[in-house]
Amino acid sequence: MTAAILPGAPQPSVGGPATPRAVCVLAPNPSPMTLDGTNTWIVSEPDSPLAVVVDPGPLDDAHLRTVIRTAEEAGKRIALTLLTHGHPDHAAGAARFAELTGTRVRALDPALRLGEEGLAAGDVITTGGLELRVLATPGHTADSLSFHLPADGAVLTGDTVLGRGTTVVAHPDGRLGDYLDSLRHLRTLTTDGGIETILPGHGPVLDDARGAVEFYLAHRASRLAQVETAVEAGHRTAAEVVAHVYADVDRALWPAAELSVRAQLDYLREHGLI
Repeated sequence: MTAAILPGAPQPSVGGPATPRAVCVLAPNPSPMTLDGTNTWIVSEPDSPLAVVVDPGPLDDAHLRTVIRTAEEAGKRIALTLLTHGHPDHAAGAARFAELTGTRVRALDPALRLGEEGLAAGDVITTGGLELRVLATPGHTADSLSFHLPADGAVLTGDTVLGRGTTVVAHPDGRLGDYLDSLRHLRTLTTDGGIETILPGHGPVLDDARGAVEFYLAHRASRLAQVETAVEAGHRTAAEVVAHVYADVDRALWPAAELSVRAQLDYLREHGLI
């Protein structure tokens, strides 16, 4: 299961330097679900010889070697690999990447780790003088993390916030209540924590982090209201709700939309709204 992405207005794809400390290498796995492909991030202090890679991406040897070469051309040695979550378009290449670079892989899910150290909310990564703060942002998946890069006023969001369109709440692992809490936490960091830029797992960089998170919250509220109305109109199954609510969305994305609808139905039931 990859990150399910619903379409939005076309924007430039990301690739190359994004902030003073973050460079994107775009994986060659474009699809309706992954937009232009997975964004693999190389993050480091400008004067440090060490770099951290976030989300090596799919098991594509050429891509993994391109990431290594990009770091080497900048005078960097990759010293650590981090995962935002375990979906294959972000994590399937992690074991091979670790083999190529000799790095540990740190993730929230123990099944994805290579080495003894995991990741948890509140952890701070300090490789090569870099400061990355680990944020728990579940909802898209139970194991979703984001990484706050305070020196650049940026956050690497994986699939929690995308550069274009919106992400799916991957039911049953993903839960809408958790996702809304994660978005509210990110919104707080855009107002009180200095986050201005979103470095997403797919799509272009977003320079208005607060606006992006506000859009996501408004979109979720709108969709939830539409689902509730559809149920009241007699559309009881998730498939029926999708056909009603997502009628203007490419049918190729309906299976992904159905996951979000199932999560929305669970949320409405839990809150006694249907």
